[in-house]
Amino acid sequence: MEVKNRIILALDLQTIVEAMEVVRSVKDYVDTIKIGYPLVLAEGLGSISEVKKEFDCKIIADFKVADIPETNQKIANLTFKAGADAIIVHGFVGGDSLQACLDSADKYEKEVFLLTEMSHPGAKRFLQPAAEDIAQMGVDMGLKNYVAPSTKLNRLEKIRSVVGDDSFIISPGVGAQGGDPSKTLEFADAIIVGRSIYFSKDPENAVKSIINSIKF
Repeated sequence: MEVKNRIILALDLQTIVEAMEVVRSVKDYVDTIKIGYPLVLAEGLGSISEVKKEFDCKIIADFKVADIPETNQKIANLTFKAGADAIIVHGFVGGDSLQACLDSADKYEKEVFLLTEMSHPGAKRFLQPAAEDIAQMGVDMGLKNYVAPSTKLNRLEKIRSVVGDDSFIISPGVGAQGGDPSKTLEFADAIIVGRSIYFSKDPENAVKSIINSIKF
């Protein structure tokens, strides 16, 4: 997946009106949007297709899918039917559950991102010890897309060493959580930024500032 300016906007707002306003202000600089539960639960699954249709952008559905294979496949099918280009999936539930999402992605010619480790402090207790095994499982299954945290550069670097340079890593935690754009992009292919943009009084300038801070 190609990402303009290596920035993915995390659109974790709760009204479609606010969401559209933010995307409209940054559309010249960002072409990939991550939509998660806040917007979808508030406005419905159709919010994915609304944003995609209005701005002709790529949508990554951040649903962190983590259920049995049958349920995972239903979630993935519905998500891809709604217009998402990719879906983020947890790996700790095992290879069979991940494979269900991969099968759905193959059917709809979409993509899966495997979440290896999260960006918040609490992830250290349960996810961090398993993150490298999760990443290796993805490699063994032929997966090329991964999620790893910008807030823990040593962990991001480790995940990169497991998945290899040919894999595509997107990294959350830049901005409000403290992740540094340039340092993150030494190991990741794209950064995920949310609150620093959509809570800004001037989202366009916020994005431009991030772009200017990145050492391409």
